[in-house]
Amino acid sequence: MITITRENNMELMARYPDNYFDLAIVDPPYGILNKTKRGGDYKFNMDEYSQWDVKPNDDYFNELLRVSKNQIIWGGNYFGQLWLKSEYNKGFIIWDKNQPETLNNFSMAEMAWSSLDKPSKIFRFSVRKNRNKIHPTQKPVELYEWLLKMYANQGDKILDTHLGSGTIAIACYNAGLSLTACEISETYYLKALDKIKEVIPESAIHTNDLDAFSLTFPEQTKSKNGLYKQYQEQVEQLRLFKEERAKYYAGVR
Repeated sequence: MITITRENNMELMARYPDNYFDLAIVDPPYGILNKTKRGGDYKFNMDEYSQWDVKPNDDYFNELLRVSKNQIIWGGNYFGQLWLKSEYNKGFIIWDKNQPETLNNFSMAEMAWSSLDKPSKIFRFSVRKNRNKIHPTQKPVELYEWLLKMYANQGDKILDTHLGSGTIAIACYNAGLSLTACEISETYYLKALDKIKEVIPESAIHTNDLDAFSLTFPEQTKSKNGLYKQYQEQVEQLRLFKEERAKYYAGVR
């Protein structure tokens, strides 16, 4: 099952016990977009960047490492504290974006820090194929599909604390992997859902409202295997989320 909620990621992670997720794949703000004007991001303005492009603090990373057994964190080169978590950081990941050297205001690659004890890897995929972005830091579905193929196992529970464009949800659905994700921005939450619905069968939609969205895999609600257990767990988490959200809305009124 794939569940997406519109909420603060610290609130989401607080509901889960230690090491609940097998792998967190996250792309938090690097804190650089609101400082650098980039021609390719003409659709997105500096005022918008300033609202969300703030680097997470140590509390976020501590909580992320608490709830997940392993992590892949994009922008790892901007988060020096991650490299201090271990004396031996070898499993970093590079996305080679096939950018010309002459584009001085664009990086030719992006880097992810990884807790995994595996050799470093490079994924080569042209950024030009990642067009029609709905989010300025959108990663291609193909990148997430490659990450899942390389680093995840069937039955794993995946966590994403910054859903953004929702491309990881499409990759997880295609791979048949459980995903729990959240997005705090209502605008991007709704845009991500629209993008997901373009490629996911309508019959897979389990929950669809302003604050929660979920998908089930074929036969997941009927079979009694591991996927069914994950389905039960995520339905319970959705129930808890909706209870808390109802209390919040009642308090606002």
